[in-house]
Amino acid sequence: MRFCGILAAAVLLAAPAASLAVTCTSQAELSSQDRAALADAGQGLTQAVIMEDLVTLKANLLPAEASAWSTISAAVDQAQPLVRGGHAQLRDVYLLDASDQTAPADTQFYCSNASGSLTVTIFMRALPPGRYALILARAAGAPLGGQLGLILAWDGPDAAWKLAGLSIHQGVFDGHDGVWYWERARSLIIEDPWSAWYCYDMARYMLLPVNFLTSPNLDKLREEQERITPSPPSQLPLSIPDGARTWKILAVGIDVSLNQPDLDVVYQSTGVTDPAAQRTEALAVLSAFLKAKPGFRNNFHGLWAVAESNGTRTPIIELPMNQIP
Repeated sequence: MRFCGILAAAVLLAAPAASLAVTCTSQAELSSQDRAALADAGQGLTQAVIMEDLVTLKANLLPAEASAWSTISAAVDQAQPLVRGGHAQLRDVYLLDASDQTAPADTQFYCSNASGSLTVTIFMRALPPGRYALILARAAGAPLGGQLGLILAWDGPDAAWKLAGLSIHQGVFDGHDGVWYWERARSLIIEDPWSAWYCYDMARYMLLPVNFLTSPNLDKLREEQERITPSPPSQLPLSIPDGARTWKILAVGIDVSLNQPDLDVVYQSTGVTDPAAQRTEALAVLSAFLKAKPGFRNNFHGLWAVAESNGTRTPIIELPMNQIP
């Protein structure tokens, strides 16, 4: 299945694991010197992404990540619809110190406020020794509400913070943000649990541009979602009668690849290969699926038909709800 959204994390992917002696300092607890340096670097790099200033981004790329430049530059280019019309605004800054590690290791950081009443957890896979920072930012004012996650690494030889990873998510769909989708999910739990489940997924995607951070707020979202029983994923594969035929739905998931709140519908294809026949089959599947789950019409933009045959999944067509009979 296609990737949802844009992700160019050159290093540092998520995985819960044991860590060595590491520390995390949240924004409010930073020294004035660290706070100013990270704010300056984060603001400049975020604005460079918004302006598609590849010269500045490449000049500030961590040397160890030079081989990932093509991936990062492509992500910045693809993200332009999400950030266009916005200006850089920092949300949160976390300073991550793994200097005491002696070799790359899966590393877990606990970032607490001064009172210890709020803890954010950050997981990094195969993290080399060093000092890092995670900066969460937004393209404030952008119609599609681009949300950015930047990983910075301290480059000792240059005595500067350099870009080591980048993730960009859409934060607004049709004027609605992640909080709206969260509230929508709550309102649908009883009458339409399938729509509620995927509204929770959409809210989670929109509220945080990185997949290696957990917080009490996101834990609450997950706990609410898991109260939906049976969950839609547990009911898959789902057989849907359609006249003399029965379609088997293998998977359903959110899809924002067209900058719209769509769903992927993966189904077992009959194996047709002619493009016209594939389209006819896909339209029949989507129509039968919406008749079985009509609530999706009012809560998502459209559906992607993804055919599976001989273990291979192939996107066939995306249609808005009003074009699916």
